[in-house]
Amino acid sequence: MVTKQAEKTSAAPFVPAEHTLPVLAKAMPRCEGCDLYKHAIQVVPGSGSSKAHLMLVGEQPGDQEDKEGAPFVGPAGGVLRRAMDELKINPAEVYMTNAVKHFKFVQRGKFRLHQNPRMSEINACKPWLLAEIDAVKPRVILCLGASAAKSLLGSSYSLLRERGHIHSTPFAERVLATVHPSAVLRARDSQGHEELYQFLVDDLALAYSTATGKH
Repeated sequence: MVTKQAEKTSAAPFVPAEHTLPVLAKAMPRCEGCDLYKHAIQVVPGSGSSKAHLMLVGEQPGDQEDKEGAPFVGPAGGVLRRAMDELKINPAEVYMTNAVKHFKFVQRGKFRLHQNPRMSEINACKPWLLAEIDAVKPRVILCLGASAAKSLLGSSYSLLRERGHIHSTPFAERVLATVHPSAVLRARDSQGHEELYQFLVDDLALAYSTATGKH
């Protein structure tokens, strides 16, 4: 009974031993590591090259990502791609994924409103993220938002205090975090919008130059 309970709270039993992106993507739809799979349309694996030097890790798929089955294709993804365009970062050079692979939401009429994943859900999905890191072996990981940062940098990580600071972790030699692009969209006024967007651009520029040596 205890073993069965433990299995329900971790994706580990569903993660294949072979950590290549095609194998992981094929196995991921069968995951029942937490209850989020029961409500989302589909699992959303990462996207990008297995040779990418920079990995971007978001929180979880949003409504649009859940419908299309790909990361960062919704409004927040538009903000991220605008920042990448400004920095002349080719998306083909980057691997994009999320700390949690299923969309967590609450239904409000016709709309599905995003809910932050619990730490238990982030931890349950962590074996998939670690397998992706092992498959890609990026030089640098940039966590987008607090949930992604806590997945790799610990539950006590403070995004506002430590954003942009490069950490060494057991999972990757260089990990840093910045604001999630959705935070830019939620800014209360134009000044807040510009400030948060600049945080994103500055930290993305640091992550990219550290990963590739390009400035």
